[in-house]
Amino acid sequence: MTTVLRTMAAAAALALAIAGCSASSDEDSAREASVGAGQESPDAILAPYDLDGLSGREVVDTLEAMPIDQRPADLMASVQPTELLLTSGDMEAALPLPDDAYYLSVAPYVDQTHPCAMHSLTTCRGELGGQDVTVEVLDDATGEILVDGIRTAADNGFIGLWLPRDIDATITLEYDGKSAVTSISTGADAETCLTTMQLR
Repeated sequence: MTTVLRTMAAAAALALAIAGCSASSDEDSAREASVGAGQESPDAILAPYDLDGLSGREVVDTLEAMPIDQRPADLMASVQPTELLLTSGDMEAALPLPDDAYYLSVAPYVDQTHPCAMHSLTTCRGELGGQDVTVEVLDDATGEILVDGIRTAADNGFIGLWLPRDIDATITLEYDGKSAVTSISTGADAETCLTTMQLR
């Protein structure tokens, strides 16, 4: 990959993040297949952070749970609907996410928020880090309650939810006597970052 293309790819990943903000043999095969021409393997990028060998889901969960001051500042990890885009320096790679689970990261807020489309695990910040929020996710088609209970927002203020793919649902959040409700989707074109739920 030329320097110009690498620069453009890194800039695209950065723009997505700002706008957003042990593997099985099947996962190993998907990991290898995700490396395109001119791309590094995901493990080459993740090794300096002791994240190599993890599945896409494991990398997402590990980075989301890290305290802010421990998150690698030189690693960009942008959650897309079907893959995790990794960029470090002039290296880039894509790590597949599960076929049967969709990751949505939600940052409820009272006073301040930021625009976000695709969640950045290393740069996105929400208002309620460490706070307990009651979360309910209801499948609109079946009426099934997919999530119901108290979730503690990570240090970055986000609550990570693994949901079934290709559904429409309603999410309700409650915190400190305030609440918010909105519709969500987990389709192929859906966003992975939700920062518009103001608790009132």
